[in-house]
Amino acid sequence: MSKTIALAGNPNSGKTTLFNNLTGSMSRVGNWPGVTVDKKEGYLRYNKDYTIVDLPGIYSLSPYSAEEIVAGNFLIEESPDLIVNIVDANNIERNLYLTLQLMETGRPVIIALNMMDEVKKSGIEFNISRMEDILGVPVIPITARNGEGIDDLYKAIEGNKKSGEVIHPEKNLHFGDKVTTAVNELGQKLSGNGSMKYYRALKVLEGDEKVTEGLSPEERKSVEEIKSGLGDMDIESEIANGRYDFIEDVVKEIKKGKAVSAEGEADESVSDRIDRVLTDKYLALPIFGVIMYILFATTFSENYLFIKGLKSPGVFLAELVENGWGILTGFIDNLISGASPAVHSLVIDGVMEGLGAIIGFIPLVLVLYMMISFLEDIGYMARVAFVMDRIFKKFGLSGKAFIPLLMGMGCSVPAINATRTLESEKDRKITTMLAGFMPCGAKLPIFAMMVSLFFPPNQRTAITFLLYILSIVTSIVVSLIINRLRYRNYPNSFLMELPQYRLPSGRNIILHGWQKIKGFVYKAGTVIFLSTIVIWALSNFNINSFNGVNKAENEDNSVLAPIEESFLAGGGKLIAPVFKPLGFGEWRPAVGTVTGWIAKENVVVTLAQLYSEDVNDEYLEGYFSNFSPEELEEFGFTDGKYNPEEAGDIYNEGVLFEGADENALSHMKTDMNGKAGALSFMVFNLLCMPCFAAVGAMKRELKSNRETLSAVGIQMLTAYTVAFIIYRIAGMITG
Repeated sequence: MSKTIALAGNPNSGKTTLFNNLTGSMSRVGNWPGVTVDKKEGYLRYNKDYTIVDLPGIYSLSPYSAEEIVAGNFLIEESPDLIVNIVDANNIERNLYLTLQLMETGRPVIIALNMMDEVKKSGIEFNISRMEDILGVPVIPITARNGEGIDDLYKAIEGNKKSGEVIHPEKNLHFGDKVTTAVNELGQKLSGNGSMKYYRALKVLEGDEKVTEGLSPEERKSVEEIKSGLGDMDIESEIANGRYDFIEDVVKEIKKGKAVSAEGEADESVSDRIDRVLTDKYLALPIFGVIMYILFATTFSENYLFIKGLKSPGVFLAELVENGWGILTGFIDNLISGASPAVHSLVIDGVMEGLGAIIGFIPLVLVLYMMISFLEDIGYMARVAFVMDRIFKKFGLSGKAFIPLLMGMGCSVPAINATRTLESEKDRKITTMLAGFMPCGAKLPIFAMMVSLFFPPNQRTAITFLLYILSIVTSIVVSLIINRLRYRNYPNSFLMELPQYRLPSGRNIILHGWQKIKGFVYKAGTVIFLSTIVIWALSNFNINSFNGVNKAENEDNSVLAPIEESFLAGGGKLIAPVFKPLGFGEWRPAVGTVTGWIAKENVVVTLAQLYSEDVNDEYLEGYFSNFSPEELEEFGFTDGKYNPEEAGDIYNEGVLFEGADENALSHMKTDMNGKAGALSFMVFNLLCMPCFAAVGAMKRELKSNRETLSAVGIQMLTAYTVAFIIYRIAGMITG
């Protein structure tokens, strides 16, 4: 018979690491019904009779945040067979508050006392057997990071210790005689099974509205009678103080040894000494800037650590994947060389090119996610939020909002999902919208192409840097406006734990990266793949493709249409006037912009398809004739020899998409109004509505079609306004 285990603990207690240890990779992630809090489930690694439900990281079961409400509802409504409570031994006093609340539910509890390696190094010891005697539950010392003690935890879960014994909360209340008596009396009068009645009684006395709503009229009458007997007592404070007093007594009994200085004061921890530098008023931001440079350089740099020609791990892996994909594309090209022009174009230009666009980004996104995961696990990202709060609170946002915005520079979808960690509904809604302004990895090829085509080498880095600054400045201005108009009197608060610095395990970083990249490939890959096929069809067919006219006129008897006469051209010419005030009012740039709303990667892919006549066989041969055999081999040509059949894919992936040919796509330069038009094009695509996958994520977080449409409308209005201003200013400067 299947059993359900609830895994509960404070944030930063090592709960995710323990969950990965217990389940391996056999986990699935969804959402709790009605809220946007991650629901993670998995089977116990060596026994699929046990399903582990990873509850949100919480400090208590008081119903003040979405996470606390979710956890409390699950414990009441689902009644798990067992609760595994992970406790950070470094902060045992604070962690035990949640432990007592979990015990009060009446469900069997096992305490997994984590971070034991760190407390041992600090000279602290715990009397585990005494802790078990006082609390009446099994206590298993573990170090989740390296797997120490996990086998003992398996045995406890499977019943080799007293984990099957139900705790009766009326025997484990520590609130003083009056409150304890009130809980016991009310528990006897409430409906429900056994021990859960006492937990419901406790929650009612604490003022839990969710539990109180479910009471019958008779039960409500009993509540009022018992509350009246307590007089003017602040029941909630009395209960909280009772728990803290009991915890203090427990810790005095079980905690032995304390590192002290010669003056008798507690030694400053390593984390405290590091924080004196990393959170310093003057040093924090410069240090953060250096760390962010290393993060993005490790992902995107062609000259890693300022060393010319040294490719970053992200770029190196991306090139390996792109070269492998190019070889596969060439193989398939030869395999279907005898197919009809339409089939050949569909497979090569549609399917392979569409998949190639997303495949090439996977290594970059993977490296970025792993780097961010490392910074999160080591404890640095919490410090960044603390530092940025000094700045963000001036614009009506919490410092925690910076983390989703930073993630938005990698991909908008996980950035928007990350807003669910923000306590304030106002912060969640505003940050969800602002995440779309960030220059995600899929926008980088747009910038690279535009700056290489329209700007000299000495201006390209500056232009790209200014786009990043513009995204941040725009976010600040929009946040200020929204706060002034909608949240003028909304209170701001910031409370965040700074966990101890610790080195994460490589296994967990890889696992986090794999879990994130799976979602990226599944969500973005399908959208990009399908949309590229649609773009191919619209750009290769018109009405004459279906009435025999094209077949009669084409020498190869194909039904394909010239691109300027295609359905795509017709639609593009209808919408192009909308963008004329922005400097790119021709149909091809307009179509490229619109396809970017499906997936930002499509902008470069679409422009490459629409301006393909500029990159013909003659142009390719002339371009690659300037390179030596060694350089050609580095590009990906077999044996360093120019091959017309390989040239197209190599040019698109290694030159055009990287913005390495300043003479490419000459017709694009006439379609856009010089540098001013190119700047406007980049700004609009930077700030406008993100891809459909990101809009879907916005809908999940905002939980309303109206809110989502409002957010998209603000993004589009902002993009159009800022692009118009930039176009006019740039036009005056460049003449």
